[in-house]
Amino acid sequence: MEIRNIAIIAHVDHGKTTLVDQLLRQSGAFREHQQVAERALDRNELERERGITILAKCTAVTWKGTRINIVDTPGHADFGGEVERILNMVDGAIVLVDAAEGVLPQTKFVLTKALAQGIKPIVVVNKIDRQDARPDEVHEEMFDLFAALGANDDQLDFPMLYASGRQGWAVVSLDDERKDLGPMFDLVLRHVQPPVRDQNAPFAMVASILDYDNFLGRVLTGRVEQGRPRLNMPLKVLRSDGTVVETGRLTKLMGFRGLDRVNIEEAEPGDIIAIAGMTDATIPDTICDPAVMAPLPATPVDPPTLAMTFRINDGPLGGREGKKVTSRQIRDRLFRETEGNVAIKVTESNESEAFEVAGRGELQLGVLIETMRREGFELTIGRPRVLTRENPETGEREEPFEDVLVDVDEPFTGIVVEKLSKRKGVMQDMRPSGGGKVRLTFHMPSRGLIGYHGEFLTDTRGTGIMNRIFAGYEPWAGAMEGRRNGSLISNSDGEAVHYSLWYLQERGTLFVDPGDKIYQGMILGEHSRDSDLDVNAIKEKKLTNIRAAGKDDAMLLIPPRRMSLEQAIAYIEDNELVEVTPGAIRLRKRYLDPHERKRHDRRSAESEAAA
Repeated sequence: MEIRNIAIIAHVDHGKTTLVDQLLRQSGAFREHQQVAERALDRNELERERGITILAKCTAVTWKGTRINIVDTPGHADFGGEVERILNMVDGAIVLVDAAEGVLPQTKFVLTKALAQGIKPIVVVNKIDRQDARPDEVHEEMFDLFAALGANDDQLDFPMLYASGRQGWAVVSLDDERKDLGPMFDLVLRHVQPPVRDQNAPFAMVASILDYDNFLGRVLTGRVEQGRPRLNMPLKVLRSDGTVVETGRLTKLMGFRGLDRVNIEEAEPGDIIAIAGMTDATIPDTICDPAVMAPLPATPVDPPTLAMTFRINDGPLGGREGKKVTSRQIRDRLFRETEGNVAIKVTESNESEAFEVAGRGELQLGVLIETMRREGFELTIGRPRVLTRENPETGEREEPFEDVLVDVDEPFTGIVVEKLSKRKGVMQDMRPSGGGKVRLTFHMPSRGLIGYHGEFLTDTRGTGIMNRIFAGYEPWAGAMEGRRNGSLISNSDGEAVHYSLWYLQERGTLFVDPGDKIYQGMILGEHSRDSDLDVNAIKEKKLTNIRAAGKDDAMLLIPPRRMSLEQAIAYIEDNELVEVTPGAIRLRKRYLDPHERKRHDRRSAESEAAA
């Protein structure tokens, strides 16, 4: 059977997964009356909640006798490691771009990676049915982007389609009849080259995706680079340095048919398959016939730029909600994550019972923490920090920088420019984007964006959209303004009392409700001033025989500010931690005892003065 392998790549929320739904439906992958959830490939619980793709997934359709293997990839920059791996498996790519939003940072990122692999992409301007669609301008933007990224002549001559993934049609010209996705299928068959096949060479493939199955164990997915894998054939696994990791037999061989992974006896070279039954193989190992002596080349993944410290939960409430609370359990889970997620690095920390976890961004690490929390883990998480490096030539300290693209309503332009400028952002472009909105482009240190997103949404009344992408390492930009407000810190253990909280709310913004369990050193709210304040939130009202009618009824509490996991991680300072359990997210000081806290703060101030 003829084979085509393609990836669908785009900026977040430009319609990749919705388009794959329609490709599956129109190719006959679903039965006529089969009930299929919207965004069928986003099976992960967090993906469905957040409406984003986190993990790359494979599916396959058949069109005019040709099997088209399709890989749906994440659109968020934090999960760029998934995109980089997946492009090794495919021979072509459909680059989706929103007809209204146009080229955005992640469009540039995924296209850069595709062009570097020598792929000749198909460009699809999606969401043509939007009222604010501007297809011709977006076409020009894409051509300019191809040219700016150094595309060769073949790549610059890219084919173009206009489509609506939600409505399920694609056309070559805007005047054509808008019927179905047939033009897209036909273009893939014509434009994407079939994989190079070497039938006679011994079998070899690079593992590009690793996931776990409760029944099958480790499942490794990749493209057959050469040979024909057959059930029960002998196998060996090679690391990138040529060492043999394990040997065994191919006991479970699976192919992709629609949404399902089905058992097969044999696969063709160039096909995308999944293998189960290996115990130590991981990404990007070479799984091959024993006759193969050297590993296949694998594309290196960009290094992580952000790190956090994961510690055990040693607070007074530790161990009450989670089942997995020991450092050994946390360590095993984190190192297991690194096997399937090549963009994450885990190292032992200098602190006892703590681990340094490095990744691409706050969202990627936040997803890992949320996943562990739902699995029953209890953790405390330190403030995110950027990973710096020393320039090998100049010896200068360098930090990661990002390109930031912001779309805001005109009235909020001033406050956004002011805030980002204070965070060492340099504005490079400012232009109207239609509908009373302005598009701002900044170049700034990654650390300037830590903790800013919540502030940004507040400043723009929730209407602003901010996109960012890693731009490279540049010289350290110097000291930066941090959080201005101090914390309201509990001085005792117990349960928060309505009476006490009513008096405390005039001191700042509260994070807790009456009845919430609190402890000494826990952060109860944000102080209205720039200093920390120890407060008593468990003090009851003294009972007397005298009653004033209606006085207690007037003690109305302002609803507390509840933070999501990402907001909490971005909010804390260096001397604070986020306590994460299956039932709660709490903020606390690193040192719970006030005397120990003051001693440590004094030492930190002395060391800063000496430096």
